[in-house]
Amino acid sequence: MARLASAKTHSFDVFQKLRQALQEELTAVDQIILNQLKNRVALIPELAQHIISAGGKRLRPILTLASSRLCGYQGQHHLSLAACVEFIHTATLLHDDVVDNSQLRRGTSTANTLWGNQASVLVGDFLFSKAFQLMVESGNLEILHILSTAAATIAQGEVLQLMNIHDLSLNQTVYLEVIEAKTAALFAAACEIGGVLANKSKAETTALRNYGINLGILFQLVDDALDYLPSHSEHLGKVTGDDFREGKMTLPVIYALQQADQPERLFWKRTMADSQQEENDLNSAIAILKRHDAIAKTLKLAQNYCDRALGSLELFPNSPWRTIFSELAFYCISRANSPKN
Repeated sequence: MARLASAKTHSFDVFQKLRQALQEELTAVDQIILNQLKNRVALIPELAQHIISAGGKRLRPILTLASSRLCGYQGQHHLSLAACVEFIHTATLLHDDVVDNSQLRRGTSTANTLWGNQASVLVGDFLFSKAFQLMVESGNLEILHILSTAAATIAQGEVLQLMNIHDLSLNQTVYLEVIEAKTAALFAAACEIGGVLANKSKAETTALRNYGINLGILFQLVDDALDYLPSHSEHLGKVTGDDFREGKMTLPVIYALQQADQPERLFWKRTMADSQQEENDLNSAIAILKRHDAIAKTLKLAQNYCDRALGSLELFPNSPWRTIFSELAFYCISRANSPKN
């Protein structure tokens, strides 16, 4: 498998390639989203449109469209299901920003900052209900099971993360359980339903699911590493150090704590466990992480999940779509190499 050092050479334009290949489908998905957001309660489309149009790459619905293409699906249900996946993701973002008291997302004020927590939570609930309506319209009970299970798993992951926030005893096993639930579950479902729509074998749909799980974990590991790399803040979609300020125990901090001396442990207790942070504490945290190679270790584990994702594709014959899926995994790991991406 290709390693992190060579990933930099791979397809920073993979999203451009995907959008070109899926242009008609993405336009149709956008229209479905707009139609579903029409509501006589003006705040619902206004607030929902704010976050949906905030500059995200639409990675999760793209996975549904691309996996359908990979599997040779010829129908139209993948369009509404891609919109469904985007609604689930957007609903979780609305709820997450309230829980985290986030002020910015991708350089834009969050919905809860503009409209308040109550409106954000309720519109998030509305989007979840729209997602379930779109699931039912597919008429496929297996897909309904996959997506409804993913929605429940995401909520479970968020609760587990909330339970462990500020907890310096959090270990890597529980951390990975959190990100597999809150991030990778929707990646996995988005990929798997493309195979189910195309009536692929259990082995093939499982391979797609495994690709999505590994891609999602990879994606979150890189995100958590980049949170402590200020030069990457422009493309992260959040302010550098947000995880630190919110007391989130991510893998770089877990690694640093494993080797921490007494002064460092006292530092993490004050800043993370007790939420008593001073002006230069983020710089101090970054220096500690560098001292213990915590970022490099996190990215090394991310590379492992990249390799697993690529391995999941081996069941499928060589094709332009399999190549794009490979490039997508390389892209996710390569985000750590280029702050411009």
